[in-house]
Amino acid sequence: MRHNGTRGGRSRRRVPEARELGWDDSLYEGDAETARPQAAPGRAGAGAGLPGARSTEAAAASGAGSRAGGRRARGPAAPPATPGGGDDGERGGGHGGGGVPAPRGGGARRAGGRRRNRGPGKGRRVLLWSAGGLAFVILGTAGAGYLYYQHLNGNIEKDTLNLGENRLDRSTPNADGQTPLNILLLGSDSRNTEENIKLGGSRADADRKPLADVQMLVHVSADRSNMSVVSIPRDTRVTIPKCIDDDGTVYPESDRNIINSSLQNGGPGCTVATWEGLAGVPIDHFMMIDFAGVVDMADAVGGVPVCVDNNVKDPDSGLHLNKGEHDIKGQQALQWLRTRHGFEDGSDIGRAKAQHMYMNAMVRQLKSGTKLSDPGKLMGLAEAATKALKVDPGLGTVKKLYDLGNDLKRVPTKRITMTTMPWIPDPRSKAHVVPKPGDADKLFELIRNDIALDGKDKKKLPPKKTTEPTVPAAPKGEIAVAVQNGTGSPSLAPVPQRASAIADALIADGFHQAIADPTPKPQAATTVTYATEEQRANALAVADSLGLPKSAVQLGSGLPQVTVVVGADWREGTSFPKPADGGDAGSGDGAGGEERDQDTKAPDSADALNGDDDTACMKVNPVYTF
Repeated sequence: MRHNGTRGGRSRRRVPEARELGWDDSLYEGDAETARPQAAPGRAGAGAGLPGARSTEAAAASGAGSRAGGRRARGPAAPPATPGGGDDGERGGGHGGGGVPAPRGGGARRAGGRRRNRGPGKGRRVLLWSAGGLAFVILGTAGAGYLYYQHLNGNIEKDTLNLGENRLDRSTPNADGQTPLNILLLGSDSRNTEENIKLGGSRADADRKPLADVQMLVHVSADRSNMSVVSIPRDTRVTIPKCIDDDGTVYPESDRNIINSSLQNGGPGCTVATWEGLAGVPIDHFMMIDFAGVVDMADAVGGVPVCVDNNVKDPDSGLHLNKGEHDIKGQQALQWLRTRHGFEDGSDIGRAKAQHMYMNAMVRQLKSGTKLSDPGKLMGLAEAATKALKVDPGLGTVKKLYDLGNDLKRVPTKRITMTTMPWIPDPRSKAHVVPKPGDADKLFELIRNDIALDGKDKKKLPPKKTTEPTVPAAPKGEIAVAVQNGTGSPSLAPVPQRASAIADALIADGFHQAIADPTPKPQAATTVTYATEEQRANALAVADSLGLPKSAVQLGSGLPQVTVVVGADWREGTSFPKPADGGDAGSGDGAGGEERDQDTKAPDSADALNGDDDTACMKVNPVYTF
């Protein structure tokens, strides 16, 4: 994979005029629904390019895991332009944003929470063209002329979704057939263009492979009622799994490496594989942006409100602001997103918080619609977003980005939660960090279980005490059970014949209809899934036989029988292991005993920030004030 050179030889150009590219204003006339050509609702392309299941469990155990995303799109547009950071002690990153249309009706909410009356007019009709969300540059176009649509498609660069030798299976749909969505947002410190060098620093790094210095996992709930974002410090030590680039280059697994270096092992597909191994969360898409893209996006949006609690001057990033509130855009927005030393304790943790504040503010700006009041500004945003992005093939067209935007705009800002992965100093290298035992696991478990980090999803949790199922369990010998091998992970091959071993254990306990299903289904945690409420008691009986906690029993969709997926957390033995802390989960009590304690929101160490919080103000490092 090529990492250097210019972005396909393209330079930043003026925004074409509408008439040059086929814009047709007549498409915006009339009713909101009829004025939205090609605006198919729902998510398109999610999971595109996913591998087919293999036919036998033995094949699953071979270790030759699935590859996702297909071949990387190679077009006239060239090497990756990527997002984010600074020089050696100052590699940060930034994110731009995409358009979310204002709701129909009179008032549009401003970023500061106040409402402004907006009368009817062409501006509002034009907003029907825009959908998308957050500062991560999600933008769609419908209603633009065909030539303009093709023009924007040509701007988008694509790369393979997952370069790992093994990968997790996709998220399981809930009882209503809805599936969670996980997107990895990346910002790199690439200096591979003159513009990026000018914005990002050291020319000596122009030929260096970029680092993914900004990484955020975005989880959108299956019912699209909430969104959770998890940042990770760039200097976190993790296992980077074996990755195979599209050109056949093999990057061996490396233990205790810095997570931002994963981008150098073939590109964003290796960073995706690393996150799947770290969090146990299947990644559906990635998006990546570079220095110049951040500036262009910030300019196109027209400014984002931020706040500092003191004067700040950071010579490393170039940020220079007086105490109070400011609307920042262009290069100043990039400086904000890259500032490390000037905020809080001068670490990546403060920088992540500043990025969260910026993203939340941009979401509020875009939802208000105040920055997108005419076709010219909207076209500028479309140009900036599509040029700035590199995505996986599943998001490789404006239409797919539009459909994704329609999904994301359903999430109210008050249900968006920004967090940082809980961490502790690396015991073997104080300059780096590692995931905080317990708290980091808890955060990722909530995301795997599709539970919002704001603590408002209690209804999704199983009760802590056993509730009486609506229908009693059938005799063990009459309960149909399928067992699948899910022990593979991005860093570990599946355990051979694992499904057969657990099926045999169930048969020995009287579940004579238990069978080993050869379909591989790699996942982090063991689950017992049932399709209807009438099957709940049967599923609890199966879990109890295996020593599994009640929290492993989940209501799913489309399953004809109780299904056990033996996850990567249970690679040996026929009774689910007790947790290292000696808690209830997996104890002999199993599903019949006390439910393990499962918090309903992010741990305090995740430093959560709500998307509706427009009062937050960055704390300035006293050393960097004036």
